[in-house]
Amino acid sequence: MANFTYIGPVQELLPMAGLPLKGALKDNILQVLKHQGILMEDGLIHSIDDHDKLLLKARQVKADITILHEEVVALPGFIDCHTHICFSGSRAGDYALRNAGSSYLEIAEKGGGIWDTVTKTRQASEDELRLGVIKRATEHLQQGVTTLEVKSGYGLNVKDELKMLRAIDKARSSVPSDMISTCLAAHIFPKDFNGTKAEYLELLTKELLPEIKKHGLGKRVDAFIEEGAFSRAEILPYLRKATSLGFDLTLHADQFSTGGSEVAIECKALSADHLEASTQKEIDALAKSDVIAVALPGASLGLGCGFTPARSLLDAGASLAIASDHNPGSAPMGQLLLQAAVLGAFEKLTTAEVLAGITCRAAAALGLKDRGTLVKGMLADIVLFPAADHREILYQQGSLKPSYTVKRGSIVYFNQE
Repeated sequence: MANFTYIGPVQELLPMAGLPLKGALKDNILQVLKHQGILMEDGLIHSIDDHDKLLLKARQVKADITILHEEVVALPGFIDCHTHICFSGSRAGDYALRNAGSSYLEIAEKGGGIWDTVTKTRQASEDELRLGVIKRATEHLQQGVTTLEVKSGYGLNVKDELKMLRAIDKARSSVPSDMISTCLAAHIFPKDFNGTKAEYLELLTKELLPEIKKHGLGKRVDAFIEEGAFSRAEILPYLRKATSLGFDLTLHADQFSTGGSEVAIECKALSADHLEASTQKEIDALAKSDVIAVALPGASLGLGCGFTPARSLLDAGASLAIASDHNPGSAPMGQLLLQAAVLGAFEKLTTAEVLAGITCRAAAALGLKDRGTLVKGMLADIVLFPAADHREILYQQGSLKPSYTVKRGSIVYFNQE
């Protein structure tokens, strides 16, 4: 028997449907529906229509009905397509050193940076990591994020990478949001590995990736292409092997120097993330490809560096998603909506471009076709804000908090403040 739920009336509803995947978006392209109701069936959108009309249908099918007595704006549940929320420890010391003038690479060379988190994550138990993922994913859910990608990459050996991926997998049963696992074992070259980078990457392809595939711990592989991590020549054989094993690719690209986005295009990755160092050459190449460009404004804020050239990417014809990069080092704040709003202000992005970047275009960056829009047959993942005008959401730059988060047709968060 079908399970129906209903919520309404909604002052404004933005389906975010029918938008082109690539290129700039004017605000007049946004469809804004007024005085709507949302009928959901078995976790999917059944229909969206005038509240008074649809409420009658909801009663006929004996739906579980939630009547809203305050003005709200409804959007598709937000999708954070790049996070590192499985970790242990803090890097507050790194942050203080950066603000005092040390560079990211200088801190790493002195034992800080990613290796500091690797050490603490290796020391943590699987259950400690699981509880940390639950805590952070719940915070994201309360901010309207109903789907988020979660990377490994702080284990940097077969045993601890698997421990991280198991922790992410086990956390799923305790959080309503969907978590998409990504193996980032090629984050940096581990200091304690007795061999070359090529030998380390070969170990991953022979011992780690098959185990991930065997136990269903993830379908995505990431790598950091950068000085201090892996070069194009070093990483290409690994990425090709991952692809041959059936993994989708995403890459940390062009963060401090260029070259990574070129690899992403060559390997047909779903996305190239960071891109703060991208020049017009890389921008044009991304625009001609099917690779989604992912801006990570939290890393720019955390490191005190320039933003991804989002305006130039869109104007060149690229697709742009926006993610939080929530991690203990360069982007500890999380707060996807705040970051997206700030990026919009600095890069002069339209409301349509920002909202698409955290809904429909973010879904594309994860290769997900069942969410990111509010239309019949899509997942009933919805975030509702206490406002009468959708423009208030970005205008208030993250200070306007959701009233409700709906996941697969069920209210999973209600802000009682």
